Amino acid sequence: MESSTPLIASGPASGATFEVLAASAGRATPLVFASPHSGTTYPEDMGAAAGLSERSLRSAEDAAVDRLLDRATAAGAALIAGRIGRAYVDLNRAPGDLDPVLIADTPADLAPGAKTLAGYGVAPRLAGDGTALYDRRLSLAEVRARIARVHAPYHAALAELMQAAHRRHGRAVLIDWHSMPARATGPNGPEVVLGDRHGTACAAALTRRLRVLFEALGWRVALNRPYAGGYATQIWGRPEEGFEAVQVELNRGMYWDEATGAPSAGWGRCRSGVARVVAALGEDFAA
Repeated sequence: MESSTPLIASGPASGATFEVLAASAGRATPLVFASPHSGTTYPEDMGAAAGLSERSLRSAEDAAVDRLLDRATAAGAALIAGRIGRAYVDLNRAPGDLDPVLIADTPADLAPGAKTLAGYGVAPRLAGDGTALYDRRLSLAEVRARIARVHAPYHAALAELMQAAHRRHGRAVLIDWHSMPARATGPNGPEVVLGDRHGTACAAALTRRLRVLFEALGWRVALNRPYAGGYATQIWGRPEEGFEAVQVELNRGMYWDEATGAPSAGWGRCRSGVARVVAALGEDFAA
């Protein structure tokens, strides 16, 4: 690799694999913000392909999305952020999304979906830029150990946050924050894609409100295409039970230089825009 793969370091109080920040005292609302793909740590046991560059390894990360949400807790939202890189295990895939091309001993009755067959299951076969992550096949035991170590604790913590919000407020609203490469939508594509699983994961008023807030910044907004919402949106999008979920995809071209792996000249503007949306949501849900 271009540089040595980082190991898991001693993590925050919530554990090395994720971090939870509570809403500021006296400000708690039904909002739970999540940034599952902001992790930058790759465990030693990943065993990535020889010669895989760090740039390719990290190309699927939602670069610095957790840093864009630095006003979340002040606005009354709890925040959970993944700390393990997406190439190791994808927190926004179901634990059963096992890729038979990558995993040598997958169950015979496995029925993988299109994204998993394309190389982007719970243990991805390909990096975000399409590069092969491995020059070997993984064992099912190896992948299940990753799920037990990283995926299951994260989702247990997310469930605790959602259930606590529901007990306290009678509803819980997950905003699952992500970023997309500029190439995903092409020239003049949207700066934001809102995914509510085609209107099934939340009240229509929530999607409309988010669209209004982002469009007030002058940002182009699309609904459900090309991203309708992943695993977290699917499992928490149960408005009839008082649980709502929306996935927000921010175009990385607004704030990140994907060639250098660092904030671009648009960082400040994007961060300020996200802060305005977060503050408005906090006011909405504090009422």
